[in-house]
Amino acid sequence: MSLKAFHVVFIAASVMLCLGFAGWSFGNYRELSSAKDLYWAVASVAAAVGLLVYGRYFLRKLKNISYL
Repeated sequence: MSLKAFHVVFIAASVMLCLGFAGWSFGNYRELSSAKDLYWAVASVAAAVGLLVYGRYFLRKLKNISYL
């Protein structure tokens, strides 16, 4: 597995983790109405969006390099 392929897999896993944490935090916010949970949920969604933007930039930058 090349460094490019590993990077893409790692970014995808990180996005999934951020979105999962955001869902968990939103669930806690609905149950407990804690502002801290809402903050963490919004921050996690923002991190996921940032990772997606970075992933797109990375793929464009290395489009001529193969995945193998």
